[in-house]
Amino acid sequence: MLPGKTQEDRDALASCAHGERSADHVASRKRHGITREAVWIQSTPDGDVAVVYIEARDIGAAMGGIATSQEPFDVWFREHIQNVHGMDLTAPSAPPEQVLDFRV
Repeated sequence: MLPGKTQEDRDALASCAHGERSADHVASRKRHGITREAVWIQSTPDGDVAVVYIEARDIGAAMGGIATSQEPFDVWFREHIQNVHGMDLTAPSAPPEQVLDFRV
């Protein structure tokens, strides 16, 4: 997370969870096949980090849909991520490397 952006992220995600963007957030996630999305903010000595967990049948398609959608919520979401996290969701990137998957 970019320095000084933690509260902005909290406020934006609160608007998605139970505020004025809630209905648009739900519609976006359904449109992209996302069945679960959870976000935590972890404070570290180097600054705050967002820990994001997403479930979808096809994560690549879900993220690709968010990256290319022209729906107003998706455009706003990409701009928010760029502004708060410094990440351009429209830029190609390698998928994350899974290094642990513990299950009981």
